[in-house]
Amino acid sequence: MSETTPTTPVRHLLGLSGGKDSSALAIYLRDRVPEMEYFFADTGAELPETLEYIDLLQDYLGKTIVRLNAERDFDYYLKYHNNFLPSARQRWCTVNLKLVPFESFVGEDQAVSYIAIRADEPSRSGYVSTKPNITTRMPFREDGITKEDVFAILEESGIGVPRYYKWRSRSGCYFCFFQQQQEWAGLKEHHPELFKAAKAYERIDEKTGRLFTWNQAGPLDEVIKRAENNRGRPTKVSPPKKLMDALFSDGDGADDACLICMK
Repeated sequence: MSETTPTTPVRHLLGLSGGKDSSALAIYLRDRVPEMEYFFADTGAELPETLEYIDLLQDYLGKTIVRLNAERDFDYYLKYHNNFLPSARQRWCTVNLKLVPFESFVGEDQAVSYIAIRADEPSRSGYVSTKPNITTRMPFREDGITKEDVFAILEESGIGVPRYYKWRSRSGCYFCFFQQQQEWAGLKEHHPELFKAAKAYERIDEKTGRLFTWNQAGPLDEVIKRAENNRGRPTKVSPPKKLMDALFSDGDGADDACLICMK
C-alpha cells in the first residue's frame, strides 16, 4: 500500500479596509465561504470611524478579523524615504504598510485572495501577486453585483455604511494624499487633532526651498481656504493618470485612489 502525501488546505482570504465594498463582500461571502479568513492592515493612522466599523463587522461575521501591522510605522518609512511624503507617484506607504504585511501574512501557503471589485467597474483590475501561491477571485464581478447592490447588502445586514461617509468618500489613512479639498475640510471639522497632526508632516526644505505638502494645491491651510471658498459649488475631479494594481479600493469612478487601501 503506497503512502499518500497529505495536501495542504488552501487558505481563503478577504482583506477589509473599513470601506463599503470589502465590507459588503465579507457579508456576501460569510455563509458561502465559511472557511474565510478576514484581515485588516492597520497602518496606525486610521480614522476612529474605520476602527469602529471593523469592530462592528467582526461582531457580525462572528470571526476574528486579524489585524496586520507593519514591523515599522509610517514615521520610520518617512525617514527612510528622506522625509519625502508619499504621493500618487511614490506610494511607498502602500507598499510598506499594506502589501508587505499582506504577503507576510500569506507566507508560502496556497491562498485565494477575494477582491471587492464590482461588476460595474469593468476597467479595474485587482492586485496580482508575483507570488505563484496567491490567486485572485472577484465574486462581485462574477455574480454581477453593482454599487447599488453593495448598499443594499449593507443596509439589509443592519451594518449600514461607515460614519465617515457623511464627509469622506473613502477609507484609508487620515492624511491620505488622495483626499479632495472638501474631505480635508471634513477632517478638520470632525477630527481637528488629526488635521493638526497631518499639517505637522508638511515642511519646507531649508536648502532648496521646496515645499512638501499632502496636496498639490499647496499647504493644508490653503487647501482649507479653497474648500471654504468653493463650498456649495459643483466640482469635477479628474482621476490620477496611473493607478497601482492592488488589492482593495474604496472610491468610485473618477474619485478612486489607492486601491489596496480603500475598498
